[in-house]
Amino acid sequence: MLPVRGPALCSALRRAAPCGFASFHCSARRPRGARVAVVLSGCGVYDGTEIHEASAILVHLSRGGAEVQMYAPDVPQMHVVDHSKGQPAEAESRNVLVESARIARGKITNLAKLTTVDHDAVIFPGGFGAAKNLSTFAVDGKDCKVNREVERVLKDFHKAGKPIGLCCISPVLAAKVLSGAEVTVGHEEEEGGKWPYAGTAGAIKELGGKHCVKEVTEAHVDTKNKVVTTPAFMCETELHNIFDGIGAMVKNVLKLTGK
Repeated sequence: MLPVRGPALCSALRRAAPCGFASFHCSARRPRGARVAVVLSGCGVYDGTEIHEASAILVHLSRGGAEVQMYAPDVPQMHVVDHSKGQPAEAESRNVLVESARIARGKITNLAKLTTVDHDAVIFPGGFGAAKNLSTFAVDGKDCKVNREVERVLKDFHKAGKPIGLCCISPVLAAKVLSGAEVTVGHEEEEGGKWPYAGTAGAIKELGGKHCVKEVTEAHVDTKNKVVTTPAFMCETELHNIFDGIGAMVKNVLKLTGK
Protein backbone atom coordinates (compact mmCIF):
# COMPACT_ATOMS: atom_id res chain seq x y z
CA MET A 1 0.00 0.00 0.00
CA LEU A 2 1.33 3.45 -0.90
CA PRO A 3 1.80 5.86 2.03
CA VAL A 4 -0.89 8.49 2.44
CA ARG A 5 0.43 11.99 1.77
CA GLY A 6 -0.74 15.57 1.27
CA PRO A 7 -4.50 16.34 1.20
CA ALA A 8 -5.33 12.66 1.62
CA LEU A 9 -3.33 12.55 4.84
CA CYS A 10 -5.12 15.65 6.16
CA SER A 11 -8.49 14.04 5.39
CA ALA A 12 -7.46 10.85 7.12
CA LEU A 13 -6.35 12.76 10.19
CA ARG A 14 -9.65 14.64 10.34
CA ARG A 15 -11.61 11.39 10.09
CA ALA A 16 -9.50 9.94 12.90
CA ALA A 17 -10.17 13.00 15.07
CA PRO A 18 -13.92 13.85 14.95
CA CYS A 19 -13.32 17.11 16.82
CA GLY A 20 -10.70 18.24 14.30
CA PHE A 21 -6.99 18.78 14.80
CA ALA A 22 -7.65 20.55 18.13
CA SER A 23 -8.82 17.27 19.62
CA PHE A 24 -5.26 15.91 19.31
CA HIS A 25 -4.42 18.06 22.32
CA CYS A 26 -6.92 16.19 24.49
CA SER A 27 -5.58 13.52 26.77
CA ALA A 28 -7.26 10.40 28.10
CA ARG A 29 -10.16 10.97 30.46
CA ARG A 30 -9.31 10.92 34.15
CA PRO A 31 -10.93 11.92 37.44
CA ARG A 32 -11.46 15.66 37.52
CA GLY A 33 -8.74 17.64 39.28
CA ALA A 34 -8.10 21.36 39.52
CA ARG A 35 -9.24 23.41 36.53
CA VAL A 36 -6.30 25.57 35.46
CA ALA A 37 -6.18 28.31 32.83
CA VAL A 38 -2.83 28.91 31.10
CA VAL A 39 -2.43 32.32 29.47
CA LEU A 40 -0.10 32.48 26.47
CA SER A 41 1.42 35.51 24.75
CA GLY A 42 2.38 34.20 21.33
CA CYS A 43 4.87 31.54 20.22
CA GLY A 44 8.60 32.09 20.62
CA VAL A 45 10.80 33.49 23.36
CA TYR A 46 11.70 36.83 21.76
CA ASP A 47 8.21 37.94 20.72
CA GLY A 48 5.80 35.57 22.49
CA THR A 49 5.60 32.71 24.98
CA GLU A 50 8.78 30.83 25.92
CA ILE A 51 7.91 27.44 24.49
CA HIS A 52 9.97 25.31 26.89
CA GLU A 53 8.32 27.05 29.85
CA ALA A 54 4.84 26.51 28.44
CA SER A 55 5.61 22.86 27.76
CA ALA A 56 7.04 22.33 31.25
CA ILE A 57 3.96 23.92 32.80
CA LEU A 58 1.67 21.65 30.79
CA VAL A 59 3.67 18.53 31.70
CA HIS A 60 3.59 19.32 35.41
CA LEU A 61 -0.12 20.19 35.28
CA SER A 62 -0.82 16.91 33.51
CA ARG A 63 1.17 15.00 36.11
CA GLY A 64 -0.77 16.83 38.82
CA GLY A 65 -4.09 15.70 37.36
CA ALA A 66 -5.21 19.20 36.34
CA GLU A 67 -7.76 19.98 33.70
CA VAL A 68 -6.20 22.64 31.44
CA GLN A 69 -7.57 25.26 29.08
CA MET A 70 -5.30 27.69 27.24
CA TYR A 71 -6.09 31.33 26.50
CA ALA A 72 -4.50 34.28 24.73
CA PRO A 73 -5.58 37.84 23.92
CA ASP A 74 -6.83 38.47 20.40
CA VAL A 75 -4.44 41.36 19.69
CA PRO A 76 -1.52 42.06 17.32
CA GLN A 77 1.98 41.26 18.54
CA MET A 78 4.16 44.25 19.36
CA HIS A 79 6.46 43.03 16.61
CA VAL A 80 7.72 39.82 15.01
CA VAL A 81 11.27 38.63 15.70
CA ASP A 82 13.29 36.43 13.35
CA HIS A 83 14.50 33.95 15.96
CA SER A 84 17.36 32.74 13.74
CA LYS A 85 18.83 36.25 13.75
CA GLY A 86 17.43 37.73 16.96
CA GLN A 87 16.23 40.73 14.98
CA PRO A 88 12.77 42.19 14.22
CA ALA A 89 11.23 41.18 10.91
CA GLU A 90 10.03 44.62 9.87
CA ALA A 91 7.62 43.52 7.12
CA GLU A 92 5.76 40.94 9.24
CA SER A 93 2.80 41.17 11.61
CA ARG A 94 1.19 38.39 13.61
CA ASN A 95 -1.72 37.89 16.01
CA VAL A 96 -1.09 36.75 19.59
CA LEU A 97 -4.10 34.41 19.70
CA VAL A 98 -3.25 32.82 16.35
CA GLU A 99 0.41 32.31 17.26
CA SER A 100 -0.46 30.92 20.71
CA ALA A 101 -2.61 28.30 19.00
CA ARG A 102 0.63 26.70 17.79
CA ILE A 103 1.55 25.80 21.38
CA ALA A 104 -2.02 24.86 22.28
CA ARG A 105 -2.22 22.49 19.29
CA GLY A 106 -5.15 24.53 18.05
CA LYS A 107 -7.19 24.37 21.24
CA ILE A 108 -7.08 28.03 22.28
CA THR A 109 -9.70 30.47 23.56
CA ASN A 110 -9.87 34.26 23.49
CA LEU A 111 -8.68 35.63 26.84
CA ALA A 112 -11.81 37.79 27.01
CA LYS A 113 -13.75 34.59 27.80
CA LEU A 114 -11.62 33.55 30.78
CA THR A 115 -13.55 33.72 34.07
CA THR A 116 -12.89 32.62 37.64
CA VAL A 117 -16.16 30.69 37.60
CA ASP A 118 -14.70 28.17 35.18
CA HIS A 119 -11.23 27.79 36.73
CA ASP A 120 -9.53 27.14 40.06
CA ALA A 121 -6.22 28.80 39.13
CA VAL A 122 -4.41 30.66 36.36
CA ILE A 123 -0.78 30.39 35.21
CA PHE A 124 1.25 32.74 33.02
CA PRO A 125 4.38 31.34 31.31
CA GLY A 126 7.21 33.75 30.55
CA GLY A 127 8.89 34.79 27.34
CA PHE A 128 9.24 38.35 26.06
CA GLY A 129 5.60 38.20 24.94
CA ALA A 130 4.60 38.79 28.55
CA ALA A 131 6.57 42.05 28.47
CA LYS A 132 5.61 42.98 24.90
CA ASN A 133 2.12 41.63 24.20
CA LEU A 134 0.56 41.19 27.65
CA SER A 135 2.07 44.48 28.82
CA THR A 136 4.39 47.25 27.66
CA PHE A 137 7.05 46.45 30.26
CA ALA A 138 9.73 45.79 27.61
CA VAL A 139 9.38 49.38 26.40
CA ASP A 140 8.10 51.34 29.39
CA GLY A 141 9.55 49.54 32.42
CA LYS A 142 7.98 50.71 35.70
CA ASP A 143 5.61 52.99 33.75
CA CYS A 144 4.20 50.07 31.76
CA LYS A 145 0.58 49.36 31.03
CA VAL A 146 -0.93 45.89 31.26
CA ASN A 147 -3.32 44.52 28.64
CA ARG A 148 -6.87 45.21 29.81
CA GLU A 149 -7.94 41.55 29.79
CA VAL A 150 -4.75 40.43 31.53
CA GLU A 151 -5.32 43.02 34.26
CA ARG A 152 -8.94 41.91 34.62
CA VAL A 153 -7.97 38.26 34.94
CA LEU A 154 -5.30 38.97 37.57
CA LYS A 155 -7.64 41.13 39.63
CA ASP A 156 -10.55 38.68 39.31
CA PHE A 157 -8.53 35.66 40.44
CA HIS A 158 -6.98 37.67 43.26
CA LYS A 159 -10.38 38.89 44.45
CA ALA A 160 -11.76 35.34 44.26
CA GLY A 161 -8.86 34.05 46.37
CA LYS A 162 -7.73 31.70 43.60
CA PRO A 163 -4.01 31.06 43.02
CA ILE A 164 -1.98 32.75 40.29
CA GLY A 165 1.24 31.22 38.96
CA LEU A 166 3.86 33.14 36.98
CA CYS A 167 7.40 32.41 35.80
CA CYS A 168 10.38 34.10 34.17
CA ILE A 169 9.50 37.73 33.29
CA SER A 170 5.73 37.37 33.81
CA PRO A 171 5.88 38.12 37.59
CA VAL A 172 6.14 41.80 36.58
CA LEU A 173 2.45 41.55 35.64
CA ALA A 174 1.49 40.67 39.22
CA ALA A 175 3.83 43.32 40.63
CA LYS A 176 2.14 45.97 38.47
CA VAL A 177 -1.48 44.91 39.00
CA LEU A 178 -1.47 43.52 42.55
CA SER A 179 0.16 46.16 44.74
CA GLY A 180 2.45 44.67 47.36
CA ALA A 181 2.54 41.19 45.86
CA GLU A 182 5.63 39.13 46.68
CA VAL A 183 7.31 37.65 43.59
CA THR A 184 10.66 36.32 42.44
CA VAL A 185 12.64 36.58 39.23
CA GLY A 186 15.64 34.92 40.89
CA HIS A 187 18.69 36.88 42.09
CA GLU A 188 19.23 40.64 42.29
CA GLU A 189 22.82 40.65 40.94
CA GLU A 190 24.00 39.39 37.55
CA GLU A 191 26.76 37.28 39.13
CA GLY A 192 28.97 37.12 36.06
CA GLY A 193 26.12 36.59 33.63
CA LYS A 194 24.34 33.77 35.44
CA TRP A 195 21.40 36.11 36.10
CA PRO A 196 21.44 38.40 33.01
CA TYR A 197 18.06 39.96 33.78
CA ALA A 198 18.73 40.64 37.47
CA GLY A 199 17.81 44.30 36.98
CA THR A 200 14.17 43.20 36.73
CA ALA A 201 14.18 42.76 40.52
CA GLY A 202 14.68 46.50 40.93
CA ALA A 203 11.90 47.22 38.46
CA ILE A 204 9.56 44.99 40.45
CA LYS A 205 10.21 47.09 43.54
CA GLU A 206 9.52 50.26 41.54
CA LEU A 207 6.25 48.72 40.37
CA GLY A 208 5.16 48.35 44.00
CA GLY A 209 5.93 44.67 44.41
CA LYS A 210 8.25 42.93 46.85
CA HIS A 211 11.10 40.91 45.36
CA CYS A 212 12.25 37.71 47.05
CA VAL A 213 15.56 36.09 46.10
CA LYS A 214 15.17 32.47 45.02
CA GLU A 215 17.19 29.84 43.17
CA VAL A 216 16.10 28.71 39.72
CA THR A 217 14.88 25.37 41.09
CA GLU A 218 12.71 27.05 43.71
CA ALA A 219 9.36 28.81 43.77
CA HIS A 220 8.25 31.65 46.02
CA VAL A 221 4.78 31.41 47.53
CA ASP A 222 3.05 34.61 48.56
CA THR A 223 0.47 32.96 50.80
CA LYS A 224 -1.43 36.19 51.47
CA ASN A 225 -2.06 36.95 47.80
CA LYS A 226 -1.86 33.33 46.57
CA VAL A 227 0.77 34.30 44.00
CA VAL A 228 3.40 31.66 43.14
CA THR A 229 6.48 32.54 41.06
CA THR A 230 9.73 30.96 39.85
CA PRO A 231 12.71 32.39 37.89
CA ALA A 232 12.85 29.94 34.95
CA PHE A 233 14.87 31.41 32.05
CA MET A 234 15.81 34.51 34.00
CA CYS A 235 18.76 32.26 34.89
CA GLU A 236 21.42 30.90 32.53
CA THR A 237 21.40 27.24 33.54
CA GLU A 238 20.65 23.73 32.37
CA LEU A 239 17.14 23.07 31.10
CA HIS A 240 16.35 20.47 33.76
CA ASN A 241 16.84 23.08 36.50
CA ILE A 242 14.28 25.32 34.85
CA PHE A 243 11.93 22.36 34.47
CA ASP A 244 12.28 21.56 38.18
CA GLY A 245 11.63 25.17 39.23
CA ILE A 246 8.50 25.31 37.12
CA GLY A 247 7.45 22.04 38.70
CA ALA A 248 7.78 23.62 42.15
CA MET A 249 5.62 26.54 40.99
CA VAL A 250 2.93 24.31 39.50
CA LYS A 251 2.90 22.01 42.54
CA ASN A 252 2.31 24.97 44.87
CA VAL A 253 -0.38 26.46 42.62
CA LEU A 254 -2.25 23.15 42.65
CA LYS A 255 -1.79 22.85 46.42
CA LEU A 256 -3.34 26.28 46.91
CA THR A 257 -6.45 25.22 44.96
CA GLY A 258 -7.18 22.64 47.65
CA LYS A 259 -7.96 19.98 45.03
